[in-house]
Amino acid sequence: MSEVHAPVVRRPRSLTADLVRILGDQIRDGTLPNGAKLPRETDLVAEHGVSRTVVREAISRLQAAGMVETRHGIGTFVIGLGDASTFRIAPDQLGTLQDVIAVLELRIAVETESAALAAQRRTSENLDALRQVLQAFASAVEEGRDAVGPDFQFHLEIARSTQNPHFEELMNTLGGMMIPRARLGATSTPTPAQQVYLRGVHAEHLAICEAIERQDAEAARAAMRTHLSNSRERRRRLLQSGA
Repeated sequence: MSEVHAPVVRRPRSLTADLVRILGDQIRDGTLPNGAKLPRETDLVAEHGVSRTVVREAISRLQAAGMVETRHGIGTFVIGLGDASTFRIAPDQLGTLQDVIAVLELRIAVETESAALAAQRRTSENLDALRQVLQAFASAVEEGRDAVGPDFQFHLEIARSTQNPHFEELMNTLGGMMIPRARLGATSTPTPAQQVYLRGVHAEHLAICEAIERQDAEAARAAMRTHLSNSRERRRRLLQSGA
């Protein structure tokens, strides 16, 4: 018999945080790719129904996160998935397979419990977001496009599903660089062998999502551990082979 959990009281989000989340998601899922120019301030005000102050603060936060930069007189442009924060793992700390394995060990420790909490607390809106990003990942793989953005977004949506803002904040701190392919051996167009590997990743993602949907915390925890452990072991084998 599944456990009945009390409703989770969530803190209200500010308009600025909402806009940061929307624009951040568009950057991560490729709607706003690297090099893209953000809409003008007046257009963002009209589209999202917020004030100029909210837009400017949101842009400032995205700049602090290393996701956009403003070129005076020209506009604001996307420069990456973001990796800047008070606590951060700098790019030069992810230059080797050993570095990547170390980050995967951190993720195993955090994300297995994140998945379990997500299973206990997820909402229908969380499930919708997970399904959408699963489809975005699958489409990117089958169309031969880079899938790092949807991969990161999947893990971010699980963090959001915990209803604990600290999990989401930590994931945003790590940024897209936490996906091993973002730093080691990534190419803009996956090779056939990489596509086979990424289809396996998609199957692992699907197992995690299904456990969360069933509200099976133990299965979600186990599926996430399997997923991240497989990634870690793959890098260990590459390290041992001297690749």
